[in-house]
Amino acid sequence: MKNASAWFAALGGALVLGTMVWSEVIVQQPDKKEGKVIVTYWEKWTNFEADAMRVVVEEFNRSQDKIYVEYLSVSNVSNKTMLSTAGGIPPDVAGLFGGNIAQYASNGAVMPLDELAKEAGIEQEQYIPVYWNMCTYRGKLWALPTTPASTALHYNKGILEEAGLDPNKPPTTIEELDEMDAKILKRDASGKIVKMGFLPTEPGWWPWSWPSFFGGSLWNGYDKITMATPENVRAYEWVRSYTRRYGLGTVQAFQQGFGGFDSPQNGFLDNKLASVIQGVWMYNFITKHNPEMKWAAVPFPHPADRPDKANTTVIDLDVLVIPRGAKHPKEAFEFIKFVQSQKGMELLCLGQKKHSPLIKVSDEFIQAHPNPYVMLFAQQALSVNAASPPKTPIWPQWGDEIKTALEKINTDPNMTVKEALEAVEKKMQIQLDRVLESERKLGILPEDGSRPSEDQL
Repeated sequence: MKNASAWFAALGGALVLGTMVWSEVIVQQPDKKEGKVIVTYWEKWTNFEADAMRVVVEEFNRSQDKIYVEYLSVSNVSNKTMLSTAGGIPPDVAGLFGGNIAQYASNGAVMPLDELAKEAGIEQEQYIPVYWNMCTYRGKLWALPTTPASTALHYNKGILEEAGLDPNKPPTTIEELDEMDAKILKRDASGKIVKMGFLPTEPGWWPWSWPSFFGGSLWNGYDKITMATPENVRAYEWVRSYTRRYGLGTVQAFQQGFGGFDSPQNGFLDNKLASVIQGVWMYNFITKHNPEMKWAAVPFPHPADRPDKANTTVIDLDVLVIPRGAKHPKEAFEFIKFVQSQKGMELLCLGQKKHSPLIKVSDEFIQAHPNPYVMLFAQQALSVNAASPPKTPIWPQWGDEIKTALEKINTDPNMTVKEALEAVEKKMQIQLDRVLESERKLGILPEDGSRPSEDQL
């Protein structure tokens, strides 16, 4: 055990040194630190997203004379924060991902924030519910939001017009989306696809989310994984229908012709795809790479026989945490509190051109926001059909298993959708059972196996 602790400490030290020397950029001036408590803040963002947070950090540093936040842009911040915490030399604040809060909390890598939040007057009612909920696990608050995101169908009005479709009447059902794709589909003389109306695997960032649009669910919210339900099978059969309809090799060849997401060769930005499911941030890349595009954003379609699933949206969230063992937790929370203020949050979200996770926003924020659909995304986040990843420590592995299963569904003609989902369900149920048993032994959950109340999940 001593050797392991020494190894973690050495690794953490090397990690911090490497972070400082090779890959990170300190964005504040050292002569402003004298006499202040130095709060080290690691964040994953680069480019304009990092610039937006830099402005917030500088505003906080100017607002008082006791604390100086030293902001560092850190690649692979999740793993580095976990390792540096294990080594006993974490940053004071880390910008992580909302979907992995349960993993951080379960591994003891972050501090609970309940008491600090209470002292600061930060309350659940101040936030769009789904975003606050992502910051909690087992009845405790482990993080607070920075920039949030919901998704919608972005579509190219010009391509719809070319296909003889009304650009002001985008598809509202899955069936209409399929019909739109069929009318827009174009092939060259060799039969190669050169344009599509929609492609479920582009960009393919949320393979876990498709059941939500069809009335399915990945689990019961606590102790039972439900991957192979009829609703889930239907969802992934629809995803697979595109490769079955056009041919796997043909679709792959089409998609391989796309460039990177942040490039003019992005399939949607290059006018090769008429529509795409994307987050509130997509405005930034449209204006950067194809500013002439006539586009709009609308709620993603739902199955015609499931009108109750209208306004289904995928939820994403960036968060701030205080790693376990941070040297200056109280001072770190002073900075987090500043970010949670309406002023700090709107400064950040306007800089990144996203909506705010706060219920209350100023008229100035809405009027100054360049994204004409920003309030659509805020409203989507308030939908009863807002879908976020399951809150469980096994989620990172579970999410990877779903991604792998979807790849098999699309590529293996001998594997049925139900078989692929059953395999994931069986494998991950074992992992979930282990986590729950461990939490019962630790007294986190009722020892008799009964389900905790919703506010304890």
